[in-house]
Amino acid sequence: MKSIALAFLCLICFGTFSWSQTAMLESVKRDTTSDRTKAWKRSGLVGVNFTQVSLSNWAAGGSNSISGLALFKYAANYKDELNSWDTQIDLGYGISQEGDQSAIKSEDKLDISTKYGRFAFKNWYYSALGAFRSQFAKGYNYPNDSVVISKFLAPGYFTLALGLDYRPSEAFTFLASPLAGRIIVVQDDSLIKAGAFGVEPGSTTKTEFGAMIRAMLKKDIIKNVTLSTKLELYSDYMENAANVDVNWELMLNMKVNEFMSANISTHLIYDDDTMIGYDSDDDGILDGYGPRTQFKEVIGIGLSYRF
Repeated sequence: MKSIALAFLCLICFGTFSWSQTAMLESVKRDTTSDRTKAWKRSGLVGVNFTQVSLSNWAAGGSNSISGLALFKYAANYKDELNSWDTQIDLGYGISQEGDQSAIKSEDKLDISTKYGRFAFKNWYYSALGAFRSQFAKGYNYPNDSVVISKFLAPGYFTLALGLDYRPSEAFTFLASPLAGRIIVVQDDSLIKAGAFGVEPGSTTKTEFGAMIRAMLKKDIIKNVTLSTKLELYSDYMENAANVDVNWELMLNMKVNEFMSANISTHLIYDDDTMIGYDSDDDGILDGYGPRTQFKEVIGIGLSYRF
């Protein structure tokens, strides 16, 4: 049943993309070179944040520490009277070291998506979305650095979605998809045996078919201060539609000058397939594993360049 549903979704996506490509080519042929150039809007951000603490005979205590975070964001957006096409690349990697301890990973993000839309009515577009999300390097169950809990394609999430996209302005977009397929990939036998991401032993993938909502906002709220946020909600028809996976990111970027900026970012995740250890009685011993709300906050000041 799952294979049939996925094949059906892929067939719809293939047909939609084929039709949309033909429609876009016909539309582009009608435009002049100048019009096509004006229809594209591209933007990007490259940033590096550093934090260092150095102590010597410090009566209040503490330890030396150093951390670094590199960010790369890129967006290419096309829009004319009939078509829209949005592509985003969001990459990040950070490490931190405290005292004489080994350096550990503090950020690891690989998120790529592309969405094509064909005008339906007023501010609504028939849309198809493709997305991929994973991480670059191995993550460990710190302070135990011998137990791997994640790595590239463990997990990896591939998503295809068809639906209607609401675009009232350049700053906001809202995609409602009743036909969304997701493949969870786990290329690690130990994580599969532990059931960390819902993939059954003997397989490296889990196929889901459900509904998805995706909302994105990017807006200058005051001069030199930009708010950007992305919220994704996913429900699997095949298992329990009442379980909703949540992926919510928010960033507040404050430009100091042309090459310096400060930013605050948060990331909240809830995924029913992600098993996380918990200690219910605070005795230092894990009592079990289950889905938990994940939350991360990062405050950074450093060098950045927008293009």
